[in-house]
Amino acid sequence: MLHPFRSKIAAWLIAAVAFAVPAWAADDKVAAAPAAAASTSSGALDSRIQDAKSDVIKLNRDLLVLEEELLFPANTQVALFVSMDVGKLFQLDSVQIKLDDKVVTNYLYTPLEVAALHRGGVQRVYLGNLKAGEHQIVAFFTGKGPHDRDYKRGTTIKFDKGTEPKYIELRIKDSSAKLQPEFEVKVWQ
Repeated sequence: MLHPFRSKIAAWLIAAVAFAVPAWAADDKVAAAPAAAASTSSGALDSRIQDAKSDVIKLNRDLLVLEEELLFPANTQVALFVSMDVGKLFQLDSVQIKLDDKVVTNYLYTPLEVAALHRGGVQRVYLGNLKAGEHQIVAFFTGKGPHDRDYKRGTTIKFDKGTEPKYIELRIKDSSAKLQPEFEVKVWQ
């Protein structure tokens, strides 16, 4: 969902690019120039349009960064990530995360996303704000476990949120000693 301010600016920028009158159109000499000159000026117009498009993309990126800084200030920010180590004993299907007894994320994984996690990818599944104090995260993982059986497992962690941003990793890893997957929660400082 776009922030109303951001969507208004983006609409204005798109309209400005679409309806901008190029400088060569106002020049009387270009209007009277032969067709060969028109083709070179259309090339100049194309490059100016490409420049304007790249400027719009840069502005959009800057607006996204500003929006994230405004909506999720560092002193209240909490981010939850999912990662997978090896993953031969567990095929991930979905994750549900509760933060202080409130469901904040339900995510259903595609095979491509699971493959990316197996290759070392890390997915941010939640970004939000928390006030300082003690909080609890409960994460439920569902998928196929050993011997192709349905598997649902949960893990819980209590943590203190201070004035610094909090980054929490939910890690799925294989335990070859137990021949089953393990689910760890690591709080990054």
